[in-house]
Amino acid sequence: MGDNPPEFPVQEQMEALIGQLDSYISHYHGGGVEMLSFDGHTVRVRLGGACLGCPLSPVTLHGWVEGTIHQFFPNVVVLEEK
Repeated sequence: MGDNPPEFPVQEQMEALIGQLDSYISHYHGGGVEMLSFDGHTVRVRLGGACLGCPLSPVTLHGWVEGTIHQFFPNVVVLEEK
């Protein structure tokens, strides 16, 4: 065994990251974010729960979701599905 941590496919990494965002948003705000698709360059998400109709949902999408994704995947484009 080496000292290198295991590498996971990018798809699994993105699913895990969005899963963590969803858990946080759900627990603290009653909303949610769901990953619909990811092709390696573009991730499509849908906000749900309390985020639907909330005037702050653009902040959740672009601030939390998109901002966090760009920290780990700087070249990924985030698109929202309604």
